[in-house]
Amino acid sequence: MNKKIVIIFTVLLIIILVGGYFIINYFKGQEEETTIEEYTPEEEITEEQNRQTIVSLYFLEKETNELAPEARLVDIKEIMNTPYDKLVNMLIEGPKNEKYTKLIPENTKLNQTYKEKDMVYLDFSSEFLNYNKEDPTVKQNIIDSLVKTLTQLTEVNSIKILIDGEENAEFNEVYSLNQNE
Repeated sequence: MNKKIVIIFTVLLIIILVGGYFIINYFKGQEEETTIEEYTPEEEITEEQNRQTIVSLYFLEKETNELAPEARLVDIKEIMNTPYDKLVNMLIEGPKNEKYTKLIPENTKLNQTYKEKDMVYLDFSSEFLNYNKEDPTVKQNIIDSLVKTLTQLTEVNSIKILIDGEENAEFNEVYSLNQNE
């Protein structure tokens, strides 16, 4: 009887030790997988790449008919000197991706931009008024595109649209992100 107890105890001890060994190795493996390692790029970042940043431009998505961001890589020098001009002119040029459509009317020119406090004034040529006035969502999409694109800059909270340096009855409000969402 004593021998049976010793054998059973020994077998149980071996099972516990072997099981413990596998459990410990399993958790060690899990720990190694979640260890954060420093990322080392495969190639050095060039000076030109280092001067680039990503901006989001908002265009109308053709399938959903909703505003969606299109990411663009821009030279930091270009956006540092005249950020509002650069972003708005990129919106005027239109999307690079075929699934988006341009919102700002054809032949529109940006006369100038300037900032007072946290509001950017956008002075457009009269072609800006050549949007489809029969569809009320068109005007709102143009406004939302401009607001969402420009308010991603931390110093901008609202925009004011001017036509050839003057206020216009069609765009006489101050537009901000909060009122448009």
